[in-house]
Amino acid sequence: MRQFTTADLNKQVGDVTDAASREPVVLTRHSKPRFVLMSYEHYERMRSGTDPRRAHAISEMPD
Repeated sequence: MRQFTTADLNKQVGDVTDAASREPVVLTRHSKPRFVLMSYEHYERMRSGTDPRRAHAISEMPD
């Protein structure tokens, strides 16, 4: 997952949003992760549970 500073977001909004359209990106402030920016489509997949990359509990794993 790529990382950008909040200052990068202010200076290079196009680059940051382009990266976020491909995969979630971490926005840092004072070298600490503060936010995650992602496309609306990725958010909806994550929220609905249809994202194939989602983690599963062992009890949910197929036999």
